Amino acid sequence: MILTGEKISVTSNVKEIESFLIDSNNYEFLLPMDKVSNFKSDKDSCSFKVQGGITISLIQNGKEDGKIFLKSGEKSPFPFKLTVHLNQLEEEVTEGYIEFDGEVNAFLKMMVEKPLLNLFNYMSHKLSKQFL
Repeated sequence: MILTGEKISVTSNVKEIESFLIDSNNYEFLLPMDKVSNFKSDKDSCSFKVQGGITISLIQNGKEDGKIFLKSGEKSPFPFKLTVHLNQLEEEVTEGYIEFDGEVNAFLKMMVEKPLLNLFNYMSHKLSKQFL
């Protein structure tokens, strides 16, 4: 299952945004803390529990020009990859979005598609506010 979040505009350059996103400790600032608990992190990974009791683990998995790669950790309920796409439009304006690629069966897809898209869109909007 592939999901693509909303494109957002961030008032910063790609290099600054990449520096922020390659440190998993910063993901705490992007999550809806009223819906997340038990956030734990180090520079290379983070995990948190979402409402409903599911734990999600994210592990940094490299970067290349304009892309940051993350993958699911062992605590996640199914394997997935996240790619954060960043495209610098102007000197201090970058467009970005999150792409999810997960191994999810049809039944689970119906349950997780909307909440995941909502989470990714929330995270994207929080990222744009981080650089105001």
